[in-house]
Amino acid sequence: FADLAGSADAGGLTGRNLVINGAMQVAQRGDSTGVTSTGYYGPDRFKLTVSSIGTYSISQSTDAPSGFSHSYKLDCTTADASPAAGDFLVVYHFVEAQNTTAIKSGTSDAQPMTLSFWVKSNETGTYAMNIRQIDGGKFSNNTYTINAADTWEKKTLTFPANTADTITYDNTSGFQLEWWLDSGSNFKGGTSSTAWHTQDNTDRNADSTVAIADSTSNEWYITGVQLEVGDTATDFEHEPYDVTLQKAKRYYEQHNFGTTTSMYGGAQSSSRGECPFVYDVTKRANPTISVNDRRAFRVNDWKGGDEQCSAFTSLETRPRQARLGFDKSTSNLNVGYVIYMNREGAFGTDPILYIDAEL
Repeated sequence: FADLAGSADAGGLTGRNLVINGAMQVAQRGDSTGVTSTGYYGPDRFKLTVSSIGTYSISQSTDAPSGFSHSYKLDCTTADASPAAGDFLVVYHFVEAQNTTAIKSGTSDAQPMTLSFWVKSNETGTYAMNIRQIDGGKFSNNTYTINAADTWEKKTLTFPANTADTITYDNTSGFQLEWWLDSGSNFKGGTSSTAWHTQDNTDRNADSTVAIADSTSNEWYITGVQLEVGDTATDFEHEPYDVTLQKAKRYYEQHNFGTTTSMYGGAQSSSRGECPFVYDVTKRANPTISVNDRRAFRVNDWKGGDEQCSAFTSLETRPRQARLGFDKSTSNLNVGYVIYMNREGAFGTDPILYIDAEL
């Protein structure tokens, strides 16, 4: 299946933790139910990758081990005990390449990495957990075991230094972390190895003895995720909520304009207003911008043009700001006049902008 990517912050990571939002404090998108497709749900920067295997609820849970307040929770709501060969269920996290400098991959001084996290499930047994280095396409496989049902357990996994494959330190993907929860036979039957090796899909879930999709009783929780340079796990590096939020917004942010907040711009034609919009945080790359529903916006000018938005267009995007277009069906705007966008009260829904620079 497709190789995915991304993760970093707004101006360089602090401390040793290469994982954004490892304590699951930030969940800008909110909880999701009826999930059957790949996407970001629940806590930021953790992506559910799923193909034709069950239905799930993903949430930011307050069930967490001592010293943590939140966790990522996956709950199977429609089971699939007989997945097809190509089916899979994986949780990903991506580390942006320019944040991996200290690992020194591809050099004689390359460093090992240690991943630690807290995990809980009713499904005991062996789980596959892999790291993929995107440049070079190499994998290192590992496993962890949940020994006691419904009990928080801390896991520590060490991955060896990769002296063979260099990383281009840019804003693309450096490492892909994979927590496997279920799969069909295409991802089993191989041989797992912690040594860095060329990808073979049959290795990726080879040693697993669990199947989260096989029962609606199954749940899986994770928090306290920390990836650090070296072969020793240290205590989790807690940071203030606002710091984690700023890091997460490098990849995604959303703005709920509510009933009072407005955007200002100008009438470019009798039926279109355009507004500049500056993000809270500079994005990793030019983002994709969408709205929850264009009908939630109202186009106004100061001379009388006032009507529900008939079409939304993201006209131009840059890492720091965008130019947005709001059309109306009646051609009564006055070109050159200031316009403003706010809530369409009759529609009854707050207007929301989604700004997405994930990989």
